[in-house]
Amino acid sequence: MDLVYAVYQPEITSTLPAGWVGTSPVTGKPFMFAPRWDSASYLRNSTGAGKPANKGGAAFSVIATLEYSSQPGAPEKAVADHIKLAFTNPKATKPLNALKDVPGDTIDQPLSRLYLDKKRAARNRAVAIRECKRYWGKKYAAGGKQCDEFPFASTYEGSAIEEYDVHVERKNYSAMPLDGEQNNAAGILLAGFYTNNRMLDGPEDGFIVKIS
Repeated sequence: MDLVYAVYQPEITSTLPAGWVGTSPVTGKPFMFAPRWDSASYLRNSTGAGKPANKGGAAFSVIATLEYSSQPGAPEKAVADHIKLAFTNPKATKPLNALKDVPGDTIDQPLSRLYLDKKRAARNRAVAIRECKRYWGKKYAAGGKQCDEFPFASTYEGSAIEEYDVHVERKNYSAMPLDGEQNNAAGILLAGFYTNNRMLDGPEDGFIVKIS
């Protein structure tokens, strides 16, 4: 994948027209978001519609925010409530861990998209399902439920992170059975978020989650 970052900091001088009162001329450097261009094969316009020179897209180099709603009637409410609990009272979530501090709600502890390592993503899901079975039994999915995990299985901070990084806190995630339809709705929103924000695989492109 080709990836280019750019920083542009112009210096602008403004001069008041005749008859206007004020300091003139004035020179300053306006704040500018740093743009980024990529040609990731898993994001939009990966082929350039048959024109390789036009492939890829641009985004701003900022930490994006995924917003879920916990308001009544929101299709992803169950997942939003789960994430809110993980943020505000992590010790009440499973698996048990008195030192649990689930990442994803501040720019100091962002999440990073996991796309290229399919085996690791599958392992994240497997670990979460293992905990759902451990605490809610083998029939945890009865009634159309699914095992929801946070951080998401599609992030490097997912349930299996301790198997890949010995320096992280163990059991620093939450898993619980939730309504399957609401879990699917949240998944659709997450997929759209990744696409619309051109979220790249890896720690260089972090994001956070906010619950309204």
